[in-house]
Amino acid sequence: MRKLLFSIFSALLIAAAPAQAADKLVNGIDANFPPFAFVDASGKPSGFDVDAMDWVAKDMGVEVTHQPMEWDGIVTSLVTKKIDIIASGMTINEERAKQVAFSEPYWVVKLVMVAKKDAKITVEEIFKSDKTVGVQQGTPEAKWLKKEIEEKGYKTKLRLYNSSPLAVEDMLNGRIDAAVMDDAPAQDAASKKPVQILGTFGMPEESFGYAVRKEEKELLARVNASLKKLMASPEWKQLIEKYKLNQPKAE
Repeated sequence: MRKLLFSIFSALLIAAAPAQAADKLVNGIDANFPPFAFVDASGKPSGFDVDAMDWVAKDMGVEVTHQPMEWDGIVTSLVTKKIDIIASGMTINEERAKQVAFSEPYWVVKLVMVAKKDAKITVEEIFKSDKTVGVQQGTPEAKWLKKEIEEKGYKTKLRLYNSSPLAVEDMLNGRIDAAVMDDAPAQDAASKKPVQILGTFGMPEESFGYAVRKEEKELLARVNASLKKLMASPEWKQLIEKYKLNQPKAE
């Protein structure tokens, strides 16, 4: 009898587990990607994507926590269920779409190159010389630049970093000549440090989306519904203004 009761109790616990898990989400973020995601001076996750995901989670009726982690392994963390969602400036592309399911796009970005404010150099000159360019590892721009340099025989050298801010710091310290990143983080850097934006360098525009596991179709549908509501609400414009972002362009 005791074994039977234990079996029934265990079965009830297992049956209840998915409902409990559905009430909470862990969002993996890049802690060094301002203004979309970062850890503020008090140690609290912050940024456009963090605030937006808080709104989305509230609309969905779930709790969300934001877990900073290394960007290079964040997709693996999602697939292995260490986190439940990635809402942190993730580019939608075919390679990632083989592993994860993306929400509808919510932001359009340009890729730009930055240099020291007093540097007398252009994007064209960088590609025609043996200058060193820093870029965050595990990003589409890192792969695009590597392929472009190899195919066109440029002498430009690439140096990989764990984050764009680290590349900017090395650039300001004279260890590299330029850095590549999305336009919003570039504008953030230029507003705080002696950095200038040289312009685009030929890579096509990208779109950001939230990522979930491929099998989480119901979760994806709920995320899309709440994200759509947020983007149509006054709070979306308020977030754009709060983080001093430019409105995404229509494709």
